[in-house]
Amino acid sequence: MSALRPRILVIDDEPQIHRFLGPALDAAGYDPLRADGGQEGLRGIALWSPDAVVLDLGLPDMDGKEVLEKARAFYDGPILILSARDREIEKIEALDRGANDYVEKPFGVGELLARLRVALRQKAATQAPVGPIRAGAVELDLEKRLVTRDGAVVKVSPREYEVLARLALGRGKVLTHKELLTSVWGPAHMHDTQYLRVFVGQLRQKLEADPAHPKILLTEPGVGYRFIGD
Repeated sequence: MSALRPRILVIDDEPQIHRFLGPALDAAGYDPLRADGGQEGLRGIALWSPDAVVLDLGLPDMDGKEVLEKARAFYDGPILILSARDREIEKIEALDRGANDYVEKPFGVGELLARLRVALRQKAATQAPVGPIRAGAVELDLEKRLVTRDGAVVKVSPREYEVLARLALGRGKVLTHKELLTSVWGPAHMHDTQYLRVFVGQLRQKLEADPAHPKILLTEPGVGYRFIGD
């Protein structure tokens, strides 16, 4: 993140979005940058190296998912999708192509700013040395491959550990079913979502104070899971 005000590039062709989102970002301590189309947005990412990007999918010159894919070839900062497309498949495709999060239009500025803060924290965390990851009473020591709860060791299977570690390293980012299944079980199992349901359920029984109402391993319905740490 830059030493001065973090720069946030908003790529959207709707003038009203820039009219209210620009001042909101400014008031929240960010330096808002503007692009009205996909090509302009890609040039802006390359020129300004923003700390984060807010990207609309419905752009006049190219689809936002194409912008996302092209940007990921040279940009590793957070990209939040902002779109009126509310179909589940659109969210999954955007997340699988490298988006950090997805906010539907119409949206609340407070929610967008909160998700932006999470994405920027994730970026900062990936640049810092990885120490123990904590979530309430739960601690995951990646170096020792050790999981504890209230200081007591929690016995987890190798598969359970891999699922938990990948979610924890996401630090709040939604990981899609496809991402998790491919990374833990391999490409041949990318559609076996029942595997995830079983293993996440087992982890919740071991880690959550109330497994029926989880606070650490959260479900994004139809999309995937996210880990909420301290």
